[in-house]
Amino acid sequence: MPFRPRLWPTLFTVPAVLMMVGLGIWQLDRLAWKTALIDSFESRVNEAPVAPPAAVDDAEAWRFRHVRATGHFLNDKELQLTGRPFEGNAGFHVLTPFVVDGGPTVLVNRGWVPLDRRRPQDRPETLKGGTVTIDGIVRIAGQKGAFVPDNEPDRDIWFTVDPRQMAAHLGIGPVAGYYVDVLRPGAKPTELPIGAVPTIQVRNEHLQYALTWFLLAATLIVVYVVWHVQADRKEREDRA
Repeated sequence: MPFRPRLWPTLFTVPAVLMMVGLGIWQLDRLAWKTALIDSFESRVNEAPVAPPAAVDDAEAWRFRHVRATGHFLNDKELQLTGRPFEGNAGFHVLTPFVVDGGPTVLVNRGWVPLDRRRPQDRPETLKGGTVTIDGIVRIAGQKGAFVPDNEPDRDIWFTVDPRQMAAHLGIGPVAGYYVDVLRPGAKPTELPIGAVPTIQVRNEHLQYALTWFLLAATLIVVYVVWHVQADRKEREDRA
């Protein structure tokens, strides 16, 4: 007996399948865009360093740019970012304002310290005085995650980097609207704070989303066919 599509199931299924396939194709386009963007970020990290800008008008153009600057740290204005593990060990990230010679004041994430070395007085060797040169990558403060607590300036507890909020708390005047992650000088850390490695961490889940839409479309087609086969069988049994 030939396959006979029913009107209402077909009117529902065909547009739904077309929509799901279209969304899957759109996610593949987004995947290509995101992959190209990540490749661009990775190339920036490996480019020759430039001077950090006084301001960032185009955040995406500066994200992950390799910068190098000479200046001095305001060690008495240090902050610590809580909840920052390193190789399974709990600790903090040390965030210190850095005054660029002839340039802006920039918040610098100098790297990780363990819980028992949180206070600057417990690690005096990390307080670099005088003129120093830093090498790092530009980071743009993004939107706080839904499950990340708010910063608590009154208690000096910080979960995310917010340059303007932190500058107001420290009373240091205007700072650049971005911050800099200091790069680790070698493959293996030899001193505190332990700096960052130049890795690009950007969510890219478009392939999973595309596969999900295609799988849903295929599932709906299977359900559509099975339903019609069972309906046809029931009709034949009723006529027998």
